[in-house]
Amino acid sequence: MELGSMTIRTILIYLIIAFFFRLMGKREIGELSLLDLVVYILLTEIAAIGIENHDDPIIKVIYPMFLIVVIQIIFSLISLKSVKFRKILDGHPVLIISKGKVLEKEMKKQRYTFDDLLLQLREKDIGDVRDVDYALLEPTGKLSIFKKEINGDINYSSLTFPLILDGIVQEDNLNQYHKDKQWLLEQLKKHGYDDFKQVSYCSLRGGEIFFDKKDE
Repeated sequence: MELGSMTIRTILIYLIIAFFFRLMGKREIGELSLLDLVVYILLTEIAAIGIENHDDPIIKVIYPMFLIVVIQIIFSLISLKSVKFRKILDGHPVLIISKGKVLEKEMKKQRYTFDDLLLQLREKDIGDVRDVDYALLEPTGKLSIFKKEINGDINYSSLTFPLILDGIVQEDNLNQYHKDKQWLLEQLKKHGYDDFKQVSYCSLRGGEIFFDKKDE
């Protein structure tokens, strides 16, 4: 009887967790931020306790799991609307290498060592820092690398820094191009826009600016 009860609870909890993960969306499966990891740990711990304590009502397992999922979904919805909240929740990419120069101060802030950097470069089949134009440490801990592209005697980079995200000007990224908001506003008007809030995404590459208008 005890074995049968445990089997039924295990199958039920498995189905509930599968449903909750589906409810939270593909992002939860595709990449793990710090908050995602906390949610996964909590759900699996509650599930394990629920399977072991088969004498407790199943609602004592389902309710806290449901509550955690609701909180996660609410936070995700808020982060879609607020860039600031999204940065607090998920963090933001940090430049580790910029224009071929290793940024040691940023590495120290992230408690990221040269051993970590060289390891992740080798994982991308890059044997030397000098081959890298830009490298960003993502909130997930992954290192995104952009190699130097040589055309004749000129080095090019495939990396672009977004100038506008969700209608908000990214002033730090503007500084990367030695531009300001006034210059960006002039470019905006040239392309028929009146307000930054009309633009969901804007980037600059090779002197050519790109705007993507927000969906109506």
